[in-house]
Amino acid sequence: MMHDKLLDRSDIDSALRLFDGHHEAFLRKTPVLKLDGRALGLKLGELWLKLEQLQVGGSFKARGMLHRMLANPIPPSGVIIASGGNAGIAAAAAARSLGVACEVFVPRITSAAKRDRLRQLGATVVVGGAAYAQAHEACLQRQRLSGALLLHAYDQVEVVAGAGTLAAEIEEQAGLPDSVLVSVGGGGLIGGVAAWFERRARIVALEPTLAPTLYRARAAGAPVDVEVSGMAADSLGAKRIGAIAWRLTQAHVSDALLLGDDAIAAAQAWLWTELRLAVEPAAALGLAALQCGAYQARADETVCLILCGANLDPAKLSEGTARAGVA
Repeated sequence: MMHDKLLDRSDIDSALRLFDGHHEAFLRKTPVLKLDGRALGLKLGELWLKLEQLQVGGSFKARGMLHRMLANPIPPSGVIIASGGNAGIAAAAAARSLGVACEVFVPRITSAAKRDRLRQLGATVVVGGAAYAQAHEACLQRQRLSGALLLHAYDQVEVVAGAGTLAAEIEEQAGLPDSVLVSVGGGGLIGGVAAWFERRARIVALEPTLAPTLYRARAAGAPVDVEVSGMAADSLGAKRIGAIAWRLTQAHVSDALLLGDDAIAAAQAWLWTELRLAVEPAAALGLAALQCGAYQARADETVCLILCGANLDPAKLSEGTARAGVA
């Protein structure tokens, strides 16, 4: 499913049809938690939390990985992917559900917890360099030899359309929010969210200050390579925004905001201490933007946050709680 037209709701509807009736045992319809913003100390109307950390594999990535596999023939050598962790975990889970082999190339920054989870799911794990870009290059070299179906963590039409089913699910479950705040790494999630909601909701891109792929691209007028680091780099560590996400964000995304690690750590700790939601730093950017004032919501605004990943080391959560000064 490759085309030159801008990915849109029809592509996401196609993904939903492919999923429908066949893969409920794998994909989960994750809940939307609706909370009173003022009761949480936020100056907004209603806060919606899409609890996608409850998805198979612990993140939204399961949707795109499964869609890519279902939409293409899979050779005997199986599937192959480079990933900082979440896409690889999702690919391994989907591959296991379909009974095919999976090889995952990870960068050295990928946590031990994520590597262990990959192995538990039956994947072959290869450390392919210091950062995602090096792991991706090593993955491509291996794919040329093995002939396995190449999965990309964020820059394939099937993957982005699969991620977009999350947005369709939000609208089905809760209606149309005023705004959706979305964490950005390579852009697969925000691409899918933007393709579904278009301009019917305000889509806001959020990135760590130390991993500003979309922010720098918007400043330059085109995707550019950036240096990435910081506490969310294992999930949001792509050095360049994906081509598909770039086009979609140009068409549909209002703002791109940056957040410091301290704000991210504080939001991650708050989600655990106040709501008992254990999420990765990457999943805390939306709340961080609201708490630190980077995003100023209207007093009556309905804001939707996507809690997109739960593949965290519990020890790191404790460290983040201490860092944020939360008892």
